Amino acid sequence: MPRERLVSPELISKDEESFNRTLRPPTLDEYIGQKKVVEKLSIALQAAKQRGEALEHVLFHGPPGLGKTTLANIIANALGSKIVTTSGPALERTGDLMGILTNLGERDVLFIDEIHRLPANIEEFLYPAMEDFKVDFVVDKGMYARTINVPLKRFTLAGATTRAGSLSSPLRNRFGLFYHLEFYEVAELAEIVVRSSRILDIRLEPEGAAEVARRARGTPRIANRLLRRVRDYAEVKAAGEITPDVARSALNLEGVDELGLDDLDRNFLSAIIRLYHGGPVGVEALSATLNEEVDTLVDMVEPFLLQQGFVSRTKAGRKANEPAYRHLHLPLSGPAELPLKFAGS
Repeated sequence: MPRERLVSPELISKDEESFNRTLRPPTLDEYIGQKKVVEKLSIALQAAKQRGEALEHVLFHGPPGLGKTTLANIIANALGSKIVTTSGPALERTGDLMGILTNLGERDVLFIDEIHRLPANIEEFLYPAMEDFKVDFVVDKGMYARTINVPLKRFTLAGATTRAGSLSSPLRNRFGLFYHLEFYEVAELAEIVVRSSRILDIRLEPEGAAEVARRARGTPRIANRLLRRVRDYAEVKAAGEITPDVARSALNLEGVDELGLDDLDRNFLSAIIRLYHGGPVGVEALSATLNEEVDTLVDMVEPFLLQQGFVSRTKAGRKANEPAYRHLHLPLSGPAELPLKFAGS
């Protein structure tokens, strides 16, 4: 079972998904951040509306939690159409996809999350639907088998993936619009926190919003999750008002430090420095030391630490960099006597 972390960019519960839905901006004018993507998408949408056409098929790619689903919903809102949402792993049979496609209206949006995980048979079934807006459906079997050509309304397929390189070339080539979402700046995340606090009717000082934003790892989903935790703390300990001190106290209590690292991140860095003299060390050795799955370290811990320059991947293994020593207040000369608090203990 995957570990649930407060600073994970992935959704950690269905309740959180429902909560985030109430915070999503409905239009591009209200969307904060991703300025280049917003500008290009705004032009494409305006041109499609002027011609009365469906938007070209669009692929959003980038790390989780940055707003790919939000942008797909905004496209449907802008076109005045409905959106049907599914995911790659959920589509197992062509009949499932056939039912979805034939029920789409003109200019409707079909949003497929984790599109890189589509089964091969579903992907091939999509090709004529995306290219010619028709599908060939085989009924019966053996000598009685026959193919029915089913025309479709002109729809927009919006795909979202965290691994654009995992998409096959035939599928990737059928998208007309490609948008890469970047991590957010602290100032943009602070704006998002302020906007969310207004929707949730939370009393929030601007400096309190900045304190939450600094620890959100460049990800709006994490910023909103941290805001919920700070709101609970403020209601119990501070009469409901979020000041910088209240935000710091709440997030320190949750184990999230000023750069957004949690216990698992710090244990990962501490193990490399203290037990393996700064590295290089293989991820399997770190997995055994920390009593964590290799996939957890590779998929949930390393990406942010790599992006921040705390660690490097070398042919010989993982190596701690100078920012990691500074953040943990350790001397660069060698390992320090820092007790390790292992997540599995």
